Amino acid sequence: MGVVITGIEQGSIAHRLGINPGWILTRIDGHEIEDVFDYRFYMAAKNLTLEFLTPDARPFSLPVEKDEYEDLGFSFSSYLMDMQKNCRNRCIFCFIDQLPQGLRESLYFKDDDERMSFLFGNYVTLTNLRERDIERIIEFRLSPVNISVHATNPSLRAKIMGNEDAGSVLKWIDRLAKGGVRLNAQLVLCPGINDGKELERSLRDLIGLAPMMQSIAIVPVGLTKHRQGLTELRPFTKSEASAALDAVDAFGDEMLAKHGQRICYASDEFYLLAGRDFPPASYYGAFDQLENGIGMCALFASEFSDALRDAPYLESPKNISIATGVAAAPFISSLISQAKEFFPNLNAAVFPIENDFLGNTITVSGLVTGKDLIRRLEGKDLGEALLIPGSMLRREGDLFLDGLSPDDVRQALNIPVIPIENNGEALLAALRPI
Repeated sequence: MGVVITGIEQGSIAHRLGINPGWILTRIDGHEIEDVFDYRFYMAAKNLTLEFLTPDARPFSLPVEKDEYEDLGFSFSSYLMDMQKNCRNRCIFCFIDQLPQGLRESLYFKDDDERMSFLFGNYVTLTNLRERDIERIIEFRLSPVNISVHATNPSLRAKIMGNEDAGSVLKWIDRLAKGGVRLNAQLVLCPGINDGKELERSLRDLIGLAPMMQSIAIVPVGLTKHRQGLTELRPFTKSEASAALDAVDAFGDEMLAKHGQRICYASDEFYLLAGRDFPPASYYGAFDQLENGIGMCALFASEFSDALRDAPYLESPKNISIATGVAAAPFISSLISQAKEFFPNLNAAVFPIENDFLGNTITVSGLVTGKDLIRRLEGKDLGEALLIPGSMLRREGDLFLDGLSPDDVRQALNIPVIPIENNGEALLAALRPI
């Protein structure tokens, strides 16, 4: 019980009290402290009683008077103050199970921690939660919680997720909504498994939790070429993708009439699979599901058009190249065509990069590797610079999925490599002279 204090801030309350690194903070005002949420919630009061264990297991307590929300000055080994919870499911579509060997170790960690959902927007399955965790989320008002649902049919969810408990924990969703916790849901659809009637059932169940259920994302399964020994799955056909879009739109129309927002949204990839135009940016409301690839293209196009209207004339010729995923290439090409109407001197070539690393069924830009960039672009006339989406790199902006860096690609292609933020204004700015 408790969390180990690893450091004390100079001049802080903890420093003035004489508390030392290595002590264990066990309770605040009688409440057990397990992690960052317990600590942040209970330390906010003005008058506290802190309970500790010293390294020799001696218990003692200290009263504290401070300003409300004033920090105590402790530091801990990690922001969670606890081990990150990993996933104990065996989902039939798990993308991590489809990665090749030899990548960075961190890529193989399967996160399923409700605290990461609140802190960073990660999606969780709820299968790691205990009764106390649910009570704590409600007590602390940890909103929103992002939930990977996949199906609301309990037996089907258990089958999809390879966990017999996955169906029974669906009760937590209703419990959280009734407790005043805002929710976002995600359904990864596998054709012939949880689409069709099962998709309609899931959407019907989830929209019944509105307005606490603030958004529902529908995304197609991603399949790499590294699926040896895994459940046999296949990609969506054009007609199946269209049927999924029709179902999402029908429920979205119903929610729009009842609540003034659609709540249900399909990912941009579904529109590409179905060969349909993207809805306008206004369709997506507050863009609650951008991280799931929902509304990205509509927002990007709107930003690009707005920036284009205000852009000064491009006097000097610009010769540049843009690398992107196969799925996004036609969309990016259409934006470049718009730009050329304003800037006749612009010469920007768009190169769709086939994903040899994971397989040609993976068409999104964010999973393009450095090696695939080099393989596809070697020997090509790339002009003054190569623009790439920043999503091709990990969060730190330094490495592709395969461990290569932008500098590795620059050296191989002998051209500056410029990552671009994922917005239309940034792309237009990059098309102007360097």
